[in-house]
Amino acid sequence: MTFTAAKLIGYLLEPPNFFLAVFAAAALLWLTPWRRLGRRLAVLGILGYLVLGVLPLGELLLLPLEDRFPRPPTLPERVDGVIVLGGMIDPLVSSARGQPQVNEAAERLFALLELARRFPQARLVFTGGSGLLYDPQHREADYAQLLLPRLGLAPERVLFERNSRDTYENAAMTAAIVRPQQGENWLLVTSARHMPRAVGAFRAQGWRTIAWPVDYATDGRLPWRPSLNAAGNFRRLSYAAHEWAGLAAYRLTGRSDSLFPGP
Repeated sequence: MTFTAAKLIGYLLEPPNFFLAVFAAAALLWLTPWRRLGRRLAVLGILGYLVLGVLPLGELLLLPLEDRFPRPPTLPERVDGVIVLGGMIDPLVSSARGQPQVNEAAERLFALLELARRFPQARLVFTGGSGLLYDPQHREADYAQLLLPRLGLAPERVLFERNSRDTYENAAMTAAIVRPQQGENWLLVTSARHMPRAVGAFRAQGWRTIAWPVDYATDGRLPWRPSLNAAGNFRRLSYAAHEWAGLAAYRLTGRSDSLFPGP
């Protein structure tokens, strides 16, 4: 699957975009002899939108993703390296504003700072180019290189991989640069919901890492209460749909070692 195809499918799987497509199809059918089908499709779309906007389906789907790799209670005495996956800096807005702009996944950066202090001899890698379908010249690693000195981490301590555009390329390009040796201990830092797919991609490169999940979107408890926070419900549902679809696609294309990688 090409990067462009994966992005377009990902956009369609976003719940708001999915329902927009349903309503657009209903409107088109209304203009044809299949008007009754269009009306039924519109009604189903409205009901689906209302139900998913209230029920905590996104949390239910996120919970097994975020709980799949618990953070290890202890770490090896020797940590050879730390890999942080991009996804916390918006390169397009950063370019427009002339300064690095982080998003809600910024905890990945905080983890890098913490682990860099904790393991001063470890090699540090930041991997992330452009995940944009358009304007791919704006690369996340470039803005990370500008931001880290402001946070107290010397950029010469970090190896910046700036060409990858997705998780598979994060793993493949970082492995090609780092060339990890058997027996080395590398920590992998990314959002908890993204960890299964990330671990699977690195394992497909023959690289066994230690998961260090951050940026949780659930509190670990089974949700059961409806909520009127439709925006939050759809946001969490979007996260979950993106990751579950990504896991399936990676397994089908051989980019992961299993359908649902685990410890």
